[in-house]
Amino acid sequence: MNSNRYMKMVVGAFVCMLLTACSQQLPSEFAKSDQLPKIYPDYVEVTVPVNIAPLTFEMDDQSEEMAVRYSFGEEEIICRGEKSQPGIDDWKQLTAAAKGKAIKVETYACKDGQWTSFKPFNIHVSPDSIDAYISYRLIFPSYVSYEELTINQRCLENYDENVIYDNMLCTEGSKGQCINCHNYQQYDPNRMQFHARQNHGGTVVAYDGKVRKINMGNDSILSAGVYPTWHPELPLIVYSTNLTRQNFHINDPNKIEVYDNASDMIAYDVVKNEVTNIENDPNEFEVFPFWAPDGKMLYYCSAHFEYPDSVTNKDMFLLSHSNKVFYNIYRKTFAPATMAFGPRELVFAADSLGKSATLPRISPDGRYLMFALAEYGVFHIWHHDADLWMIDLKTGEVRPVHELNSPDTESYHSWSSNGKWVVFSSRRDDGVYTRPFITHIDENGKGTKPFELPCADPDFHRQFMKSYNIPEFMRGPVTIKPQSFADVLKGEGDPVKYVQKLSK
Repeated sequence: MNSNRYMKMVVGAFVCMLLTACSQQLPSEFAKSDQLPKIYPDYVEVTVPVNIAPLTFEMDDQSEEMAVRYSFGEEEIICRGEKSQPGIDDWKQLTAAAKGKAIKVETYACKDGQWTSFKPFNIHVSPDSIDAYISYRLIFPSYVSYEELTINQRCLENYDENVIYDNMLCTEGSKGQCINCHNYQQYDPNRMQFHARQNHGGTVVAYDGKVRKINMGNDSILSAGVYPTWHPELPLIVYSTNLTRQNFHINDPNKIEVYDNASDMIAYDVVKNEVTNIENDPNEFEVFPFWAPDGKMLYYCSAHFEYPDSVTNKDMFLLSHSNKVFYNIYRKTFAPATMAFGPRELVFAADSLGKSATLPRISPDGRYLMFALAEYGVFHIWHHDADLWMIDLKTGEVRPVHELNSPDTESYHSWSSNGKWVVFSSRRDDGVYTRPFITHIDENGKGTKPFELPCADPDFHRQFMKSYNIPEFMRGPVTIKPQSFADVLKGEGDPVKYVQKLSK
């Protein structure tokens, strides 16, 4: 999947022109409606970055044709055809003019030969820019064909999309591979890592031009590391180590239950290739670490769970009790000078609400902590009740982020490098596929109406049968070729050295 796919989508599309005066392209005769148009994606009254790609859309009904005028002052773009698809250059000129204000959108639709003019709406243009790139994992939601899995990167300023790594490059016959957990140090695409399981498995670390495969397996740690978080400055990655299981349900609305029957936390020194345990309490399931932006505090989630002495099958016991596993949010101090972690401190007791909290992510200014909350468990992407919540770390206020949530799943989320935007995965469209939505966050932690990732063809997501997992912002693109990653994975991994304590 690449930029050629998007180019093919716009072949045959109608022409949109930047104009400075009224154009005859708009219908001259029409009925007026006091209703807002029903469009897909829903971009009515959204707030967008000044550098975002054009917001294309279509009527969400059986209209035969549509005409749209995007305008600010005397500048306007007029589109007419089956879909509204402004040209990138014209759109950038219009958003630059409307920076800090709003683009007026007037929509006309023709049905049964009759044109209707709908109530105008605004697209608010924030002066706050957004990181130029995001990356995400694309996967079929059914898990039936997980081998057709890629990590992709997308330019938010246009529609260009490229593959960072393709799972199939290391799949050999019946020997498949599964990739996950891409992560970057301070949004830097030159300092990244991802993990591969099964065939040619290992952890790939790219650090300032050098790409290595790390064999994280060691008798002193529970498993190879997942759910990584890079220290903001040091060559240090914290992972959780998990014994993960999953079950598929027939009648439960949450079709898949993914859970851990054990999990710990480890710290890995990228330069020294050393690893150590941070937490390995068998009665605590630690997961989802995340560094505070100053690098002096590590946040994470943990569930307290004790197996009775009589239990012989931990998997079956935990599965039958999975709806009683609740994760709270904790943090530990960290001293960069001594590489030492302090005792844990409770940040948010989700279990006191009969809930489970996961995926703590902190804004770059250290003020806000966003997390996912659901009825129970650890893998909220499969829970339809999962919502996003926010903690104001300055005041201690905890609240559901109603302005971002929908009746369906909200899960993986990531802050932009300037702290003004959040991208998150949501199943609000159809309850099956996760798609990226973006929202602006103001100085008071309030979000605007989320907008769906713009595509050259507004109907693309309705036709695309993969989910977007783990959206992460990046300052630029990864330039290492997919085959280069595959060549490294096919080689032997450097075995980690276990130490009792990391040293400076």
